[in-house]
Amino acid sequence: MQKSTGQITEWLLPLAFVAITSWLIWHLPAFMLDWIPYASDSLRAQVEAIYLRADVTPNLGGVFGGHIDIIDITALILFPVTLFFGTRGVRAAAMEFEGVSAIDRVALFIGRVTMMMIAVMTCVMLYEVFLRYVIEKPTEWANEMTLWFASFTFLMSGFYAMQQRSHIRIFLIYDIAPRWLQKVFDCITTLLIVTFAFFLVYGSYKQVFVNKLYKWELYGSAFNPPIPATLQPMVLIVITLVAAQAVLNLFQDWNKIPEVHTDEPDQEEIDALKRAVGQD
Repeated sequence: MQKSTGQITEWLLPLAFVAITSWLIWHLPAFMLDWIPYASDSLRAQVEAIYLRADVTPNLGGVFGGHIDIIDITALILFPVTLFFGTRGVRAAAMEFEGVSAIDRVALFIGRVTMMMIAVMTCVMLYEVFLRYVIEKPTEWANEMTLWFASFTFLMSGFYAMQQRSHIRIFLIYDIAPRWLQKVFDCITTLLIVTFAFFLVYGSYKQVFVNKLYKWELYGSAFNPPIPATLQPMVLIVITLVAAQAVLNLFQDWNKIPEVHTDEPDQEEIDALKRAVGQD
C-alpha cells in the first residue's frame, strides 16, 4: 500500500528548516566569537567587525553578555527539532527509493529542502527582475544570494542522488557480469568513493576550517556574503555524507536481485509513473 505524500507539513518543515539554517549560517560568527577562542586579538576584531556590519538584529542584547541573542538561541534549538520531525514525517513519493535507515530518511528530507531552496531562489530572481525592469532599482544582494542558494542546492542534491541511486553510472560491462562480479564492482566503487572522501577531508580540512570558516572569508562583492567561509566546509560535510550513504547502499543492495538496464521502461517503472500521476 502506498503511503500518502504531499501533506502540508512535508513542505512547511523543510521550508522552516531552510529559514532556520539560513539564520544560523548568517549569524554563525556570533557563535564563533562567543564559544571559540581566537589565536589573536586582531583576528577576533576582524571577524567581530564583519559580524557587526551584517548583524540582522543589532539592537538585541546578548543572552550571555556576548554576541549571541535570543533569536540565535531560538534558531539553534529549533534546528535539531525541525530536522528530527522533518526526517520522521517525510514520505517517499511513488518513484522514490525510501530506504530503511535513519540516514536514508535524512537524505529524503534533504531532497525536500533542496526543493524549497529552488522555490526560494525563484522568488528572489522574480523579485530582482521586478525591481530591475519595472521599478528600475535593482538590489545589491539578489544575484549573490541566488548564487549562494544554488551552490548549497547543488551540493545537497548530490547526497540525495546517492541515496536514490540516481547518480550517473555506466552499465555496459556491469550488466553482462555475473552477480558475484557485480558485487566486486560495487565494493571497488564504494572503496574509491570512501577513499576520495577521506583524502579530500584529510587534505583540506585545515585550509577550509581555519583559513575560510575561522576567518569568515567573504565573497568580495557589493553584498559581500560569506560564500567561501560557508560553501567550502559544506563541500567536506556533503562528501562525508555521500561516502556514508555509499557504504549504506552497498549493504542494502548486497542481496538485491540483479537489474537489467535498458532504454525501455519496465513494468515497475510504468506502474510507478501511473501512480505518480494518480492513475491506477
